[in-house]
Amino acid sequence: MKTAIFGGSFDPIHKGHIEIINKLSQKFDKVIVLPNYLNPLKHNFSAPAKKRFEWIQKSINNPKVEISDYEIKQNKPCYTIDTIQHFLQNYDKISFVIGADNLSTLSKWKNIDELKKLINFIVVSRDNQKSNIYETINLDIPISSTQIRQNPENYKHYLPKTVADEIISYYKGSK
Repeated sequence: MKTAIFGGSFDPIHKGHIEIINKLSQKFDKVIVLPNYLNPLKHNFSAPAKKRFEWIQKSINNPKVEISDYEIKQNKPCYTIDTIQHFLQNYDKISFVIGADNLSTLSKWKNIDELKKLINFIVVSRDNQKSNIYETINLDIPISSTQIRQNPENYKHYLPKTVADEIISYYKGSK
């Protein structure tokens, strides 16, 4: 079974994430969407992990997609190497999807050399940033979660309809 794991903060989920998930589901037998509790290279998040997980659940309805709360249940930052070792107990071969913005920090990831032997990286292009080393998926939607958090009402059209009002209300109230 060809499996892809798409991890990230999803703070909040938006149509760019949905497009990536749809593209992955055309290529893989299973796509695991894996919201993190907190990225080990970051110090905080805007929306709590459980809230982000709920938004993802309400936004995705695809039989090839599993939304995993594995990292959230750890209740602490998780290293990708540890998460991959967990999933390799059930899957033989895993592709791991990252945004091109993560390429500059890849060398800081825990046990990156071992991780590269265990998985196939797939890079999602952003702002024409691509990888010469890894397979690349081009993203056609020019949006980031940061833009949405800063001004949610202006970017409503980039939010999944099922959670748009909830996301806008959350980020407007958290300022």
